[in-house]
Amino acid sequence: MSHISDSFFGNRPVCEALEQMIATGRIPQTILLAGPAGIGKATLARRFAGRLLGGETKIEEDDLSLPQHVELIEQREKWPADKRADDPLLFASHPDFLTFTPEGPLRQISIQQIRLLKERAQFRPLRGERRVFLVDRLDRANEQAANSLLKLLEEPPEYLIVIATAENVYDLLPTIRSRSVVFSLTRLSDSEMREFIKARSLKDGELRWRLSEGCPGFAATLDLAKYQERRNLMLKMFECASGLVPFSAWVRAAESFSNRKTEKLDFYLKPAYRVLEDILAAANGIKSLRNADVEEAVRAIAARVPFEWLEHAARAVDELSLMARRNIQKIIALDAVIMDLRNQLRVECA
Repeated sequence: MSHISDSFFGNRPVCEALEQMIATGRIPQTILLAGPAGIGKATLARRFAGRLLGGETKIEEDDLSLPQHVELIEQREKWPADKRADDPLLFASHPDFLTFTPEGPLRQISIQQIRLLKERAQFRPLRGERRVFLVDRLDRANEQAANSLLKLLEEPPEYLIVIATAENVYDLLPTIRSRSVVFSLTRLSDSEMREFIKARSLKDGELRWRLSEGCPGFAATLDLAKYQERRNLMLKMFECASGLVPFSAWVRAAESFSNRKTEKLDFYLKPAYRVLEDILAAANGIKSLRNADVEEAVRAIAARVPFEWLEHAARAVDELSLMARRNIQKIIALDAVIMDLRNQLRVECA
């Protein structure tokens, strides 16, 4: 009989704990898988459900990284809000395994989705003794949706297991955390990542390893061309913010981004953080950078800015991360970051 860890890379102690739950039949009704994006939280939930329910092949059809699901979620962003509310998104390839994931322009779990989840929770299993519902990225649920789900978690049907995922458990309601058995997934080691990349025969493996930061899902799904395009825009922003290039150079670089109405600010935040990490590394004499192909530009910024500027820049990206969930004007927000960092540099150099 296969085990969860046979088809899952890394985090063996968590896999073994879940396997032990299945073996003993002592399974908590709410499980929370926490860890960085791309670490494999939803994948692990599907592997667990496959071992518990059977029908692993059908359950894997709910993999949200599959092209048809990515396309569907992107298409639904263009729907009016009332149409999405009338037809809440869920995936249910296996009759006893349901997946709910954020959607819409703000990529949130909606109250309509949670109402649908609670409605489906009333039905007993069709093929066995259990049903498993996956709420992927529960930390993207709005307050109304989170409170509605809490009511189900307080008195769930005896056959229902709810698995939630979140990057940061402290973004969830304390009452949801207290009703959950929490497993924290950690980043894979370099050797585990290299093994994963080799097993998947991923092209540009060395670059994917550098950029993935121990997250196999990110390494497998990364579109390198899009990543480099987004990274280059963030690099230009920091070049302008550090005074290396004039504001006009930023305006030219940002023009195409401004014209892409569906291009979300969210997609640019991880590249921004990685550029800042490389600037910090370069400032401290570290030779190996994640973005090695733009090392010259990174080192030029590092030579111009003090550590306090980098702290300020990191906080500015943190604020962008919070604002990205709202309907903000993305170029205006980035322009404001540049002007703020330029002013910060003048103060520190005065």
